[in-house]
Amino acid sequence: MLKRKTADDAKTVLVHLIMVALWTAVPMIRANCVSANPPNVVMVLTDDQAPWAFATAVRSGQFSGVPIPSTPHLDRLASDGAVFRNFFCTTPVCSPARATLMAGRYASDLGIADFIPQPGHKLYDPDHAVFLDPDTTTTLAEMFQSRGYRTGLIGKWHLGDWTDSNDRSKHPTAHGFDTFMGLTGGGTKPRDPELEIEGKLRQFKGLTTDILTDHAIEFIHQNVDQTFFLCLSTRAPHGPWLPVAPEDWEPYQEMDPTIPDEPGLDRKAIRKKMKEYLASTTGVDRNLGRLLKVIDDHQLRDKTVVIFTSDHGYNMGHNGIWHKGNGIWATKQKPPGDTHHGVRVISPKYRPNLYDLSLRVPAIFRWPGIVEPSTVVDATATHLDWFPTLCSVAGDEAFADGLPGRDLSPLLTGNTPDDWDQGFYSEYDMINYAQASLRGYRTPQFKLVRDRWNEGCDEFYDLRSDSDENENLIQSDDPIIRNAIEALDAKLMSIERPASQALKMER
Repeated sequence: MLKRKTADDAKTVLVHLIMVALWTAVPMIRANCVSANPPNVVMVLTDDQAPWAFATAVRSGQFSGVPIPSTPHLDRLASDGAVFRNFFCTTPVCSPARATLMAGRYASDLGIADFIPQPGHKLYDPDHAVFLDPDTTTTLAEMFQSRGYRTGLIGKWHLGDWTDSNDRSKHPTAHGFDTFMGLTGGGTKPRDPELEIEGKLRQFKGLTTDILTDHAIEFIHQNVDQTFFLCLSTRAPHGPWLPVAPEDWEPYQEMDPTIPDEPGLDRKAIRKKMKEYLASTTGVDRNLGRLLKVIDDHQLRDKTVVIFTSDHGYNMGHNGIWHKGNGIWATKQKPPGDTHHGVRVISPKYRPNLYDLSLRVPAIFRWPGIVEPSTVVDATATHLDWFPTLCSVAGDEAFADGLPGRDLSPLLTGNTPDDWDQGFYSEYDMINYAQASLRGYRTPQFKLVRDRWNEGCDEFYDLRSDSDENENLIQSDDPIIRNAIEALDAKLMSIERPASQALKMER
């Protein structure tokens, strides 16, 4: 009897040791599987999507003064993966934001300060073309190509337009994309757009969001049997927002939308814009559902990373503006006096800004088997971090050496390092329509913004008590505030990129 018990105990100990060994090996097994069989990557990059244009974020209580949009597919994607609550771009305007995302570098380092005017735009200058230089820049697509991925961009590029000069060095295929279909410039109509396909411009019939998604789906159909990177870069919800499909307008037809309680706001105009903007967002969501269904239908779900984000955020009456970093006054009086929130008004139409709602973007990351469903990440991250993170996903961390971003893998698996820096640097040289050179540093507690070109336009906000950035404390005598300004100034000076000489000469 004693011998039998001893034998049983030995078996129990042995089983326990085996289980411990297996449990310890799981991370290594997963890591080896990832490097040996890297997943497909699908990035849905929307245009002008506010972080609050996402029902899950509004229901969480993170945002107030906005209606709950209809985004069922985005909500489902969020429940299947990780949602970032503090994800930011570093320049809140289309072209520089996209340059940072694609190259993992600050846009000022790439020579892209503001949005790039396309041929036909009144600011377009063919003799001074701005574009992402393929000779000095490596993109995410080139990284994926080097790992054997088939790469495709469907939708908006806005990092150089080749159509006027026929200069193919400005084309997405010069930057690592095997195939491209969409718009090389910054905008097109929401219906019946002119788009490039197979190297030629062609007039299409139908809603632009639907057409682009049709071609993204076709890319997946064609690449089921090989590893691929697909970027579906939607035009929506960039304005103009209408028309949309009837089912996208239906949730808002009878809505009296909640809008920010901002003094002097043109409330009638903002309510109208809010409904149209959200309907365009719902059109993106409907097409996201179509894309996810195709991934499921091809049984690719478990071997495909899906990322959803936007180039930058958006304001809809917040802080008296609508739009993004080149905000447009939304008040009845334009501009609303000589100063607004303690900042000198420098333009009768535009409010250059680094407000949180211009910088903050929705960000969702789904990776079945690696990222737990319904993960919420509160740590700060930026578009600089996509490059090293996706290098890690593709199994080539060394490709991101020397870049300023950080691999988000620890955050995605619930292991945020104790020393994770929650501060970040932002910048915007507005040269189109108004002139400002904004440099900012933000922590979860405070935010400092300096305008290097305009006196009386510096800002400081105590985000602990004023998350809406309504009270500019730059002139405060409070010693706590003065110390915080001094500390953030030091951070800013250690990172700050200067405006280029060319921009200074233009002024």
